[in-house]
Amino acid sequence: MTDQTRAINVQFSRLALSTAILTYLLIVLGGIVRVTGSSGTCPDWPTCLGVWTPPVEQSALIEYLHRAATFLVIPLVFGSAFLAWKGRRKIHAIIWPIFMASGLFLSQIVVGAIFVSGNAIISSTWLSTLHLILSLLILAALLTAVVTTFHPFSAERHDPAKIKFTFHSPFGRLTLLTLGTVFLLLISGTLVRGMDASKVCASWPLCDTGLLPTSIEEWVNLAHRLLVALSGVLVGLSFIQAWRTQRTQTPILVATTTVGVLFFAQALLGSKLTAGFPAYMLGLHQATAIGVWAALIVQTLAVGLAQRSKADELMEIQSIAGRRGLAKDLLSLTKPIVVALLLVTTYAGMVIGAQSWPSLKVTLWTLLGGFMAAGGSGAINQFIDREDDRKMQRTQKRPIPSGRLTPGEGLAFGVGIALASFYLMVAFVNFLAALLTLAGIIYYVLLYSIFLKKTTVQNIVIGGGAGAIPPLVGWAAATGGLNVPSLFLFAIVFMWTPPHFWALALVRRKDYARAGVPMLPVIRGEKETRWQILIYTVELVGLTLFLPLFGLGGAIYLVGAAALGGWLLMAAWRVWKEGGNKRAWKMYRYSSMYLAFLFVVLMIDRLL
Repeated sequence: MTDQTRAINVQFSRLALSTAILTYLLIVLGGIVRVTGSSGTCPDWPTCLGVWTPPVEQSALIEYLHRAATFLVIPLVFGSAFLAWKGRRKIHAIIWPIFMASGLFLSQIVVGAIFVSGNAIISSTWLSTLHLILSLLILAALLTAVVTTFHPFSAERHDPAKIKFTFHSPFGRLTLLTLGTVFLLLISGTLVRGMDASKVCASWPLCDTGLLPTSIEEWVNLAHRLLVALSGVLVGLSFIQAWRTQRTQTPILVATTTVGVLFFAQALLGSKLTAGFPAYMLGLHQATAIGVWAALIVQTLAVGLAQRSKADELMEIQSIAGRRGLAKDLLSLTKPIVVALLLVTTYAGMVIGAQSWPSLKVTLWTLLGGFMAAGGSGAINQFIDREDDRKMQRTQKRPIPSGRLTPGEGLAFGVGIALASFYLMVAFVNFLAALLTLAGIIYYVLLYSIFLKKTTVQNIVIGGGAGAIPPLVGWAAATGGLNVPSLFLFAIVFMWTPPHFWALALVRRKDYARAGVPMLPVIRGEKETRWQILIYTVELVGLTLFLPLFGLGGAIYLVGAAALGGWLLMAAWRVWKEGGNKRAWKMYRYSSMYLAFLFVVLMIDRLL
C-alpha cells in the first residue's frame, strides 16, 4: 500500500464516520418534522417560502433546518463514495454499501421533493413511510462501511475477500430477528402517526371495539403494539444472551447493551409524552428511536464480522459457570469511594441552591442518576486505562487488569449505566440537570481520560472540571437553573482537584512513571509538585473565604471555612517543608475530608 493510498484511506475513514453521524442527525431532524407537522410549511423546494434565508415561524424553521442539513450531507455522501472508489474499491463490504447509500440518498431527495410539492400519486402517509424506510437503509449502509473500515479484517495485511458477515450461531440468528422486528416497529410507528391510528384505539391493550379490529387504522395500531411487545422481548433476550455468550466480544457486548438501554429509555420517554411534552422531549424521543436502530445495526455488523459458531458461545457460557463476585466487581468499577464524595457535593449543591431540604423524590433520582453517571464514567475510564493499570501496583488488582472481568464487560457496563443516568435525569429530574450530567460524562471520558491524561502534565488541572460539575447538577436539579453563585461551587472543586491528586501522585509517582502517565511529580519532580500543592491550596482557601462577598455563606460558614482552610493549609505546608510519602498521603486523605466538611458547613449555613 502506497503512502498516497494510505492517506486516502485515512481520509475516507474520517469522512465516512462524519457522514454517518450527520446522517443520523438529519434523520432525527426529519422525524421531528414529521411528528410536529412541520412538513408542508415550506411548499416550494428547494427554497422555503421563496427565499434562502431562515424563516421566522417555528414550524417553517424546523423544515428549513432539515433541508439545510440535507444539503450539507449530500456532498459528504458522494465525497465518501469517491474516496472509497479511490482507496477501498477492492473491499466489497465497503464499496457496495457506500454506493448503495449514494443511490438511496438520490432517491430520498426525489421523494422529499415530491412530498413537499403536494403532487404525489400516493397519500402523504405512505410517502412519509417510504421516506423513513429510505432513511433507515441509508444509515444502515453508511454504518456498514464505517464498521467494516474500522474492523481489523480491513487492515492491509488481510485479504479483502475474508471480510464476510456470517450469522450461524444462535445469538447471530437472534440478532437478525431483532433487527428485522425493530425495523418493522419503526415503520409501523410512522404509519400510526400518519393515519392518526392512536385516536381510534385509545384503550390498551385491545381496542374498544372488541377482540378483533374493525378498520385498517385499528389493525395498524394493533400490529404496532404487538411489534412493541415482541421487540421488547427480543431486545431483552439479546441483552441477557450477550452477557452470557459474548463477554469476550467487546464490540458486540457494548452495542447490545446500548441497544437495550436505548430501547427501554425510548419506552420511558414515550410514557412521559402522553401527558404533553416540551420540544426537547420530542427531539430526544426521536433521537433515541433512531439511536436504537443505529446501535442495532452496529451490533448486527459486529456479530456478522465475528463469525462465531454455536460452539464458541457454549464455551463462553461454560467459562462463567459458578462465577462469584460479579456484583462486587461491577461495583468496584464505579469507584464507589470517589463517587461518594461527588454525591456529597451534588446533594450540597441541591440544598445550597434551594436553601431548603429538597424533596425525597428529587433527591433520590438526582443521587441515583449522579451515582450512575460518575460510576459509568469510572468504569469506562478503567477500560481505557486497563493496560496502564496492569503496570501500576495500586491498580493491578482492579477487575479488568486482574482478569475477573473482560474488557468488554467493563466497557459495556460503564456505557450502559452512564447512558441510563442521562435518561433517568431527563425523565425524573429536569433537562438542565440531565445535560450537565451528560457534560460531566463527556468531559471525564473524552477530554480527560482519552485526550489529556497521557498527553500533558496539566491533565489534572484541566480535567478537574469533570469532578466540579456534580454540585452544578445538584443546584440545577433543585432550582431548575444556574446563576453566578452556583459557579463558585464549581470553582471550589476545580481548585481543590490539583492539590488533592498531586498528593496521591507523589506517593505513586513510580507507578505513574511505569505507566507513562505524565503526572507532575514524574515530569517536573517532587520538589516542584510540593510547591504547586502549597500554591493551589492557598488559592483554594482564599477562594472559599471570599464566597460570602458573592452571596454564598454567612458567619457560620466563614468560621467553618477558616478553620477547615487552616487545617488544610497546615497539611500542605508540611508537605512542602518536610516532604515524604507519609505527609503526601495525609494531605491526600485530609483534602478529601476537607471538601466534604466544607460543603456540609456551607449547607448548614444556608439552612439556618
